[in-house]
Amino acid sequence: MTISPIDESQRTAARIAGIACLLSFVTVIAVNFGIFARLIVRGNPAETARNILANETLFRIGVAGDMVYCVGVGVLATALYVILKPVGQNLALLAAFGRLVHGLTWLLATLNLFTALRLLSDADYSPAFGPDQLPALARLYLSGFDAYYVGLLFWALGATVGSYLWFKSNYVPRALAAFGVISSAWCAACTFVFYIFPDFSKIVNLWWFDSPMAIFELALSVWLLLKGIRTPTQQGQQWHVQDAGHHLP
Repeated sequence: MTISPIDESQRTAARIAGIACLLSFVTVIAVNFGIFARLIVRGNPAETARNILANETLFRIGVAGDMVYCVGVGVLATALYVILKPVGQNLALLAAFGRLVHGLTWLLATLNLFTALRLLSDADYSPAFGPDQLPALARLYLSGFDAYYVGLLFWALGATVGSYLWFKSNYVPRALAAFGVISSAWCAACTFVFYIFPDFSKIVNLWWFDSPMAIFELALSVWLLLKGIRTPTQQGQQWHVQDAGHHLP
């Protein structure tokens, strides 16, 4: 199989993918652990409601941060498609589709945050619900649990396909790409089992579903920023790596 020489659009897309992944990761960590974790109190809807109303601007900044993350997911999916399209157009499209579904489910969870804020801050809803019911209903909208794990399956499947293309292309070290295939497939399998058997999280902690895949994506983004993508060339029956400025012997 022959892979087309790397063009400038792929190199540009590699830099964009690295930046988009890192910025998205920093944003979502800062928002969810620096803002929402401080405002949302597990098992206490009333206190959660008081925290949000007392820090409405901070809450809105968190919502805006989640929307930035959604944009970053879309940019990353597009950039990876541009890079991997020459390796396998249909598979690259499938990988991009998985990431976009993940981004859309995260966007749905973000819209639910706006709904929760409207329920708590709009006086029109107070007469229809009791003092305990309204915070409980708002807390339901604040939980992005279901949407996240639906999107996570598609993200993991897309990342598995994308990692296979990275491995096939030799654009990045094959050891890194192989780790991507394994960690992404692991995440997809764990998430699917979790749908059917919720107690599976007692056997495998939820953090271990996606943490290896997240580590791979961070490592890949750093590689793309520092090293870019390598030029694969065919010589005999083996694949070798050559600088873009060199010529085939």
